[in-house]
Amino acid sequence: MTITAAADGSALGNPGPAGWAWYIDDDNWSAGGWKHGTNNMGELKAVLELFRATAGVDDDLLILCDSQYVINSVTKWMPGWKKKGWRKGDGKPVMNVDLLQEIDEAIAGRRYRFEWVKGHVGHVLNEAADVRARGAAEAYQRGLAVPEGPGFAGAVAAPSVTTAPPAVSAATRVAVPAPSDALFDLENEPVHEISLQLTEDEHTRLVTRARGVGQSPEDLLRSLI
Repeated sequence: MTITAAADGSALGNPGPAGWAWYIDDDNWSAGGWKHGTNNMGELKAVLELFRATAGVDDDLLILCDSQYVINSVTKWMPGWKKKGWRKGDGKPVMNVDLLQEIDEAIAGRRYRFEWVKGHVGHVLNEAADVRARGAAEAYQRGLAVPEGPGFAGAVAAPSVTTAPPAVSAATRVAVPAPSDALFDLENEPVHEISLQLTEDEHTRLVTRARGVGQSPEDLLRSLI
């Protein structure tokens, strides 16, 4: 089977409050963003999160994208950039290198292709992703809760490398069983409390993934430890 999804980004002011979104249908979509970012960041992040959300399935992935920058970056330019140490032909650093490196990791072993679609001409999937990306950007602009979406049904959560800055916006506490010689004597096992500090982006991703597998963020973290 082939999963067909649109990925889009939005930035109010460019740069400014920014959002990203991928959309398959009303039951399978996700969105997020930043207080300050660019449209290209949103476009790349949407593609990255789509790959991450669908990592647990073995279907082909068709990505509808209205950004030639994103399509060319992933399908044409990235191999050359990697060989040059993530620098362009003129020796200057590649823009948005952190997101591109994460995409490079996420696409390893995946079957995918991109299809360019013209934006803002009524393409159903593209418009749905655009509305959600802009909605996320507007939420950051107004200081409102970001509509994150249900995620991908049947997604398999996995730890991911993050390049987010160390600023903390949320904290999650997880109770973890202490080491014990009796591995299966769980009833009387003491617990240790671990405090995790997450950036805004990391917390958004955690909540989205937890929803995708029908777990609370705390239970999902417990399963990864």
